[in-house]
Amino acid sequence: MIPVQGFEGQGVAVLGLGRSGLSAARALREGGAQVVVWDDNPKARDKAEAEGFAVRDLTRSEAVEDLACLVVSPGIPHLYPTPNPVIAAALDAGVPVDNDIGLFFRSLGAGWDQFDRAPRVVAITGSNGKSTTSALIHHVLEASGRDAQLAGNIGRGVLDIDPPGDGGIVVLELSSYQTDLARALTPDVAVWTNLSPDHLDRHAGFGGYFAAKRRLFAEGGPDRAVIGVDEVEGRFLAGQMSEGRSDDRVIRVSSGRKLSGPGWHVFARKGFLAEWRKGRQVASIDMRDIPGLPGAHNHQNACAAYAACRALGLGPRDIESGLRSFGGLPHRSQRIAEAGGVSYVNDSKATNVDSALKALQAFGKIRWICGGLMKEGGLEALKPALENVIKAYVIGREAEGFALQLPGVDAEICTTMERAVAHAVADAQPGEVVLLAPAAASFDQYDSFEKRGDDFAERVTEELAKR
Repeated sequence: MIPVQGFEGQGVAVLGLGRSGLSAARALREGGAQVVVWDDNPKARDKAEAEGFAVRDLTRSEAVEDLACLVVSPGIPHLYPTPNPVIAAALDAGVPVDNDIGLFFRSLGAGWDQFDRAPRVVAITGSNGKSTTSALIHHVLEASGRDAQLAGNIGRGVLDIDPPGDGGIVVLELSSYQTDLARALTPDVAVWTNLSPDHLDRHAGFGGYFAAKRRLFAEGGPDRAVIGVDEVEGRFLAGQMSEGRSDDRVIRVSSGRKLSGPGWHVFARKGFLAEWRKGRQVASIDMRDIPGLPGAHNHQNACAAYAACRALGLGPRDIESGLRSFGGLPHRSQRIAEAGGVSYVNDSKATNVDSALKALQAFGKIRWICGGLMKEGGLEALKPALENVIKAYVIGREAEGFALQLPGVDAEICTTMERAVAHAVADAQPGEVVLLAPAAASFDQYDSFEKRGDDFAERVTEELAKR
């Protein structure tokens, strides 16, 4: 646990008692704060009370006015579309509002004067690929013998980790919800994977979404910034962080095009990762036979992870070894079965159009299971990859409307995962891929994308067992 510093003897409230909220409450108490908690869910309140926390109804008038800080869980709106009433009351009362990420950076450095090598933090954000990139960095570090912990939006709660030891490295995946509110953001290495429209209601549009993620770089000024430059926002951010073309504090990353100039570049083209520095190639890795990182989108993740590990001092061959031993993450281009020459791939994490596009571009001859709660913008952006689709099997309550947005694609309205998998397995021929890449949220039928992916895997196993 990372005890929270700076609130000893002061009243601090925690709003929202999920994983991050309870973790923050424990760490605040460990640091000497007088903690009160609240959640609209009675079961969550009961759980916190059983751990000895004082429950205070923060929705009551003047309930926040004696607080030194209000700590908010990431799922609770603090600005758009409208602030939660408790947060609005705190803002009116002049009470600082923070989250567990801000508390982590505020508290992490206590006692580091005893170390020969100070611990370091790598923080990763972006629209797509940040979980894979975070897990990949962590895996490469551990495979190289480094002391590393994975936390944040993946792995453990950020305040639940052990205080890092001499030379230890903390790898954090951070969502826009987390970067938007954190009052302190001071990573040693900050990584930007890419940017595409998502969570627009929470950030009042694409500009607000960009601004929320940009805070990771603008607030603390990392020693190194690894920035994907395949979108204009990434190129803009890289330009803002750099003092000039040869400034190697910024490592520019791309998938699909060669980067040139005197700076530090890592890019992937035609299945090969290349590192260039000061106008010269210094390393190259053949990515084509690495099973845990299929497709151009995973090559982009590998470039970002490679660059971050290089910024931490690892050598190219050590990083390559780690890339080759990486098994991939569940629900992200996860190959779950092979039978009769057909591959079955679970990419349930492809909850938006951009991530689904990358999944469709990673494979050929696809029998595509798709559908769910569509997000803003429709499916037009999928058009470049639809030529890879032999047939679509559409699930979800909006299946008919989803299918209408796939002109020229043979689409079958299946509604349920059970029916979609049964028909796709029956139709599939050797050399084809049955791919779950929904391009939509899961909440019309499932509690999470993980539950959707698990259902797909279970249905595939059942269908293959019948044959």
